[in-house]
Amino acid sequence: MSQLLWLRTDLRTSDNPALCAAMAAGPTVALYLITPGQWLAHDDAPCKVDFWLRNLAQLSAQLQALNVPVLIREVDDWQAVPEMLLTVCREHQLQRVHYNDEYGVNEQRRDQAVTTRLENAGISVLGHLDRLLFAPGSVLTQSGSYFKVFGQFRRACLARLSMSLPPCKGVPAAQLPMHISSDPVPGEASGFARPSDYLRALWPAGEAFAQRRLASFVEDDLNQYHHRRDLPAEPGTSQLSPYLAAGVISIRQCLHAALGYNQGELDSGSTGATTWINELLWREFYNHILVGYPRVSMHRAFRAETEALPWRRASNELKAWQEGRTGFPIIDAAMRQLKATGWMHNRLRMVVAMFLSKNLLIDWREGERWFMRQLIDGDLAANNGGWQWSASTGTDSVPYFRLFNPISQSQRFDPDGQFLRRWLPELQHLNKSDVHNPSAQRSLFGAADYPKPIVDLGETRARALAAFRNLAELRP
Repeated sequence: MSQLLWLRTDLRTSDNPALCAAMAAGPTVALYLITPGQWLAHDDAPCKVDFWLRNLAQLSAQLQALNVPVLIREVDDWQAVPEMLLTVCREHQLQRVHYNDEYGVNEQRRDQAVTTRLENAGISVLGHLDRLLFAPGSVLTQSGSYFKVFGQFRRACLARLSMSLPPCKGVPAAQLPMHISSDPVPGEASGFARPSDYLRALWPAGEAFAQRRLASFVEDDLNQYHHRRDLPAEPGTSQLSPYLAAGVISIRQCLHAALGYNQGELDSGSTGATTWINELLWREFYNHILVGYPRVSMHRAFRAETEALPWRRASNELKAWQEGRTGFPIIDAAMRQLKATGWMHNRLRMVVAMFLSKNLLIDWREGERWFMRQLIDGDLAANNGGWQWSASTGTDSVPYFRLFNPISQSQRFDPDGQFLRRWLPELQHLNKSDVHNPSAQRSLFGAADYPKPIVDLGETRARALAAFRNLAELRP
């Protein structure tokens, strides 16, 4: 029986459950669908689409070495996917389709439509667990509901992992050659500009590179991860998020690498290793939230009562934030890093998100959308979860009265101003005290090319606290 492997965000040959299952069941053909209209509708960043295509080109060569032909087809959006899959199956006499599960509302509706259409035509469809350690719905509270608090979810996951670890699968053996030619992978997609060579060089494509980056991080940086992960001027994070988001590396491979370093310990031993394992479980948590509370992937707040917050329409302030012209160096440096590299340090993602949603009192959804349009690691679950956490509208979110002060955050986590000077060359001449708050220094040789702060931090903090307090008082 011939099989179709439908590739999505799983662009690798090792530890790929759908690929392994398909090739074990019979001769396999792979298919990747270009869907530019859908990508635009989902605010996928041009650098992310480019990253997908570069990794697809690498994967295509690896699959062809396994004698798996790779077909490329284009439809505008997911409405046309069921018919296209049926056409490909009939064209090549393929009797079964395999894919790795995805969890957004639109993704689940797409997959259900595909399953209905193909099964009505006599073609079986099998989904496989890949992006997560545990299938959504399998980690629940004692009352049978999805967890809302990360700490409780984490403990449940660690208990299960201590009993049994999900294994990593190898690369399948090559199959016999098929008389089907592979299609060339396009270098770009319609409607998506090619990113700069500088950005592309920061994120090399390919499974082999992702594995090297993982190994290097574990060997050189994991032990001090808990100390260095908050310092944006240092390479203290794994920078594997784009590879996880595109499925170039698997969550199981990351977990096994951390456990290998930490002598099998999940919650003891190296503090750096256990801290990183916690970050992997945060990723897991937010994906389970997508399934258990689908409203969060439909532009809705997890905490429904926060929909009544009086968000401001302040287009000039929003634009200043987007362009890195707020007058607060840590905000502006972070936003310029995002624009140039397609990535932002995780500590700074929280700082800029709180600034937008609380100091500016601009709807968190504006920030969520802007991030998705820039991020090479843009992921619905992680991006939405992080924004709602920072805006105090989400599950397990930061208390509304907690606001990061961008100046003190800058002084604490970039004390010498290295990160600031890297992205704000107009502040190069300022000393390590003045660089965090140029508007406060009175030198005649100040930062003439740098804007003054667009808001008063004290006044905007009071405004945000009042808005949340009023909301609480209105609740029954």
